[in-house]
Amino acid sequence: MASSSEAGGGQDAALNDPYVLDPAKIRSPPRGWVPSLRFLGPGMITSAAVVGSGELITATTLGAEVGFVLLWLVFVSTFVKVAVQIEVARWSISTGRPAIDGYDQVPPRVRGRGWVTYLAILMFLQFLTSQAGVLGAAGLALSILMPIDGDPASTVSIGFWGLVMVLVAITVHFTNRYAIVERFSTGLVLLVTAAVGVLVLGLRATPFAWSAADLASGMQFQLSAGAMGVALAMFGLTGVGAGEITSYSYWCVEKGYAAWTGPDDGSDDWAERARGWIAVMKKDAWLSWIIYTLSTAAFYILGAAVLNPQGLVPEGTGVLTTISRIFSDTLGSWAGTIFLIFAAITLFKTILANVPSLCRQIANSVALFGFFDWSDPVARGRWMRGLMIVMPVCWGILGVLVNSPLALVVLGGILNALYLLAVAVAAVYLSFRRTDRRITDGRLFTAYLLFSAVAIFAVGLIALTT
Repeated sequence: MASSSEAGGGQDAALNDPYVLDPAKIRSPPRGWVPSLRFLGPGMITSAAVVGSGELITATTLGAEVGFVLLWLVFVSTFVKVAVQIEVARWSISTGRPAIDGYDQVPPRVRGRGWVTYLAILMFLQFLTSQAGVLGAAGLALSILMPIDGDPASTVSIGFWGLVMVLVAITVHFTNRYAIVERFSTGLVLLVTAAVGVLVLGLRATPFAWSAADLASGMQFQLSAGAMGVALAMFGLTGVGAGEITSYSYWCVEKGYAAWTGPDDGSDDWAERARGWIAVMKKDAWLSWIIYTLSTAAFYILGAAVLNPQGLVPEGTGVLTTISRIFSDTLGSWAGTIFLIFAAITLFKTILANVPSLCRQIANSVALFGFFDWSDPVARGRWMRGLMIVMPVCWGILGVLVNSPLALVVLGGILNALYLLAVAVAAVYLSFRRTDRRITDGRLFTAYLLFSAVAIFAVGLIALTT
């Protein structure tokens, strides 16, 4: 896949900086799906971040709680948020600036900064809790496979595997290059999507086989009594969250969409290029939506088909051991082992995608408060690399000490709901007040964006007040 990359320092960093809109970088956008395929990629990083804790842990658990009845909500909750994702990315492509720079423009301003910027700083806590939960769950999966001191649940064993994953994540991302993130994400997303499909189909050979009637019953847009809390949790924890929506703007810029569009000189040529590269971005976003929605639905089916009939609602790390036991008891020990390997890869993939994604958000937020100049590629690279060491270390320590992945992920989801409210407001503001009207879509998409923002805001507000 074609890409532009961010170099680490010196003169080369300035020349290759994707955040600099130089007319020399302009290139014509491809037309149609087939020519656009080689320019896709940011969505695969988003899929890598999404298909992890929100699916393997929470979607499976939610399916276990209510069965197939809310399967339809998987598709609705993931679909609704794409409009906000696209609109934020549209602004970034047209300006060459990442999402948090846009959030900073949303009034009212407090002490010279947009109010959303303060939430972006506070979201360090959300990143800390959610990723600690993911890392802890991945460590447990590896510990069950290869316990260090004989007890898979021991702090020593989980801590050892957590340390291994932290070191791998730091090593992979220390060069801080977009192309590396994209290649790793694409490979792991395709592997996990194929594997979860095999797992769901494999259930057909077990006593917990699902049927077409089960799937049909889950697509009737009904809400069972007492399921409101589960529905709210599913809406908040599945699909792209505030972190993924925000990170997507950085990957669109670093892919090259903004640089290839060039600086806005007010010309019709610029508007045509912008519309062309935004069209590529939308293909990228919708393809990633298909991938992570199907994966989410597959994990939900695992919980609904296997755990719900037995009345098993996982607590803590139970989702890993329970499902692996089902496969091992019905297909043989090899099947349970395969599931645990798959679980570890799925969860660790989220960490690999989120280390560079979330550090960009934190670095950008810190820069807005004057700690360094974001436009300086050397300083930016230095901060990013530093955060890509500090952040996974903090995640690993908290994940091992708390040793309750589900609780950490759910807490992260609650904090994410607060941030998602702000991101929805920011997307609407940027669309109507800061985006060139020549590159926006028509009334149908505008209605979709407004519906998306209102739904996110309403559900988030209900979740935060109940």
